Amino acid sequence: SLNSQANRLTPWSNDAVSDPAGEAIYIRDEATGEYWTPTPAPIREKGEYLIRHGQGYSQFQYSSHGISTRLRLFVPFDASVKISCLVLKNDTKEKRRLSVTSFIEWVLGENRGITAPHIFTAKDELSGMLIAKNPYSIEFNHRVAFSFTGGSVDSFTCDRKEFLGRNGNLSSPAGLGRNSLSGRCGAGLDACAALQKQIVLGPGEECELFFLLGQGNDVEEARALVLKYSEVANRKTAYEAVLAYWDEILGAIQIKTPDPAMDIMMNRWLLYQTLSCRLWGRSAFYQSGGAFGFRDQLQDTMALVYSRPEIARSQILLSARHQFVEGDVLHWWHPPSERGVRTHFSDDLLWLPFVVSHYVSTTGDRSILGEIVPFIEAPLLEPQMESAFLLPVLSQEEGTISEHCARALDRSLVTGLHGLPLMGSGDWNDGMNRVGHEGKGESVWLAWFLYRTLGDFLGLLDETEHTRRALYRNHRESLATALHGKAWDGEWYRRAYFDDGTPLGSASNEECQIDSIAQSWAVLSGAGERPRALQAMEAVDAKLVNRKDGIIKLFMPPFNKGSTDPGYIRGYLPGVRENGGQYTHAALWTVMAFASLGDGGRATELFGLLNPINHSSTKDGLQTYKVEPYVVAADVYGVAPHIGRGGWTWYTGSASWMYRTALESLLGFQLKGDSLQINPSIPEGWPGFQINFRRGTTQFLIHFSNRKTNFASEKGTITFDGVRLDSGEIILVQDGKTHEIRISA
Repeated sequence: SLNSQANRLTPWSNDAVSDPAGEAIYIRDEATGEYWTPTPAPIREKGEYLIRHGQGYSQFQYSSHGISTRLRLFVPFDASVKISCLVLKNDTKEKRRLSVTSFIEWVLGENRGITAPHIFTAKDELSGMLIAKNPYSIEFNHRVAFSFTGGSVDSFTCDRKEFLGRNGNLSSPAGLGRNSLSGRCGAGLDACAALQKQIVLGPGEECELFFLLGQGNDVEEARALVLKYSEVANRKTAYEAVLAYWDEILGAIQIKTPDPAMDIMMNRWLLYQTLSCRLWGRSAFYQSGGAFGFRDQLQDTMALVYSRPEIARSQILLSARHQFVEGDVLHWWHPPSERGVRTHFSDDLLWLPFVVSHYVSTTGDRSILGEIVPFIEAPLLEPQMESAFLLPVLSQEEGTISEHCARALDRSLVTGLHGLPLMGSGDWNDGMNRVGHEGKGESVWLAWFLYRTLGDFLGLLDETEHTRRALYRNHRESLATALHGKAWDGEWYRRAYFDDGTPLGSASNEECQIDSIAQSWAVLSGAGERPRALQAMEAVDAKLVNRKDGIIKLFMPPFNKGSTDPGYIRGYLPGVRENGGQYTHAALWTVMAFASLGDGGRATELFGLLNPINHSSTKDGLQTYKVEPYVVAADVYGVAPHIGRGGWTWYTGSASWMYRTALESLLGFQLKGDSLQINPSIPEGWPGFQINFRRGTTQFLIHFSNRKTNFASEKGTITFDGVRLDSGEIILVQDGKTHEIRISA
């Protein structure tokens, strides 16, 4: 609650081998003493479990011992409570006497091993809920966690040792070997919340139970939540509101293409992953971080400008509040304390002007540039310090968002011996933290990125800011000169230069001879000379694209035992994560680059390689990939024996970039305020596609027919409600009606 790392209510584990559970619901036959769970964990039986995951809910169906169960879990979008609704049906011809037990292990902090001795538990006599507090928590000591089930409870305990037994576990708890639970609670226990109630079901009869797990600011708020969601009408309304909320967001843009796998991810799952996991939960199986990353969540919001621009706007303002007066930023910070890390990362701060430019260009909302936001202050890092974990203070100095962006750019204009930006302690690839740790290493990728960002932001600068406009234009020209003269390696672009001037991403290197992002951003920046950019992308295809195993590697060969020391990236096994595996974030930039070059066939093919649905569309593929097929994985392993195996799902910025890749780069959806253009880069064999775009209360039904193949030079026919337009620009009216747009190209 509030922070998925610092205030976990129940245990989090990324143990993929034992997969320990911290919550469970048990069903016990009171006549035989046999018990089981409606979910595959912690008691896995031989029957078939049907599990459905949707936007805002999960549902488990199972039948055992003559009892059918359906368990639905969801969280109201406006309340700090998880609701578990369990329906049981007696499929036998005999009356059945059952007990149902809800069990949770309290954490109320980061790690149960640390917090367990400090947790106080009690039963609230007014509501019947079991409550738990951690008075030793620095930031959450006032909050009250609760567990509750409706109706009368036959027995309960807050003693985990009692429920599990000595050396016991959740698959065979000692508490289910007894008739009832003791009712023990208080301080000094190994805290849990176990609630047990008995029911009787006649032949064919069914009943519904519900369980609440949540946290309030105090006992009164916890009671209010319990009281509200004890009402079946309120639970039903909350569930329907969750579905309606997601339908509203995810229905803003719906596509229909010849690629059903693309449609599935685009129409539901990518934005859901971005908003629910990246922006809200900031937690997943592989990482339960809880913090906001300056560059991370800013990038995530770029995919939301079409359906929820106010979320993007809010994140921009939030991020700007975490920028130091000197222009650098917190790499990440934890709410609510705002403690975070100050670093020498060279790209973090640049994402503010990059994202602001995208937001203003897409939405047409220039008012954000004048929003005034304070800076923060903290001791400067010493040159030899890589980072410092600190609590900044709010500065008396404040500035407009435009000024915040300009300070970030101003701080990024220092260059090294080759005229390229300094690498610092990382430049998007955090693992390359020793390439420029002495303050002299340079980044080729950052040069492309800065060139693009300066160009985008120049269009937002006030005309009266002559000095800055001239400074930024001149620096772009200097960057272009340095890139053309010092970045080319002969067949592709180099990645960086170490502090001592040794190139990285060069054919002369033992490891990391070619890195994809230096090639893709030569295209995406607009600064790469076209013949070289084309040659560099062909090198990416030849050396980094593995069609057999369906992956696009970040670079090759991986770091292992070479003579150079790029940083902690060598701590990853070769072919895993950033160390030469597929890092999907970067792989999507490769797709965008091919689309930008007009190679729609190859771009769409490579997008299909990255689509998780295609990784899991066959039994063999599923056994190789081994992770969820409906969300994007941050990385896919690139070296045998685990090549093609997915890792780090859900909590990855790749979801938002995949959304933008399909919508903007492949389908060519280019929104500029109230103006829309469709300039796709798709295969010649595609007959066309549809995009249904809802803006406010107005609906636009867009039909694109693929009549020609050269979208860069051929001007097609466009009709708006049957009236032919003279240009490729479509003006979007706001009248609450449905309009039909037909494009033939």
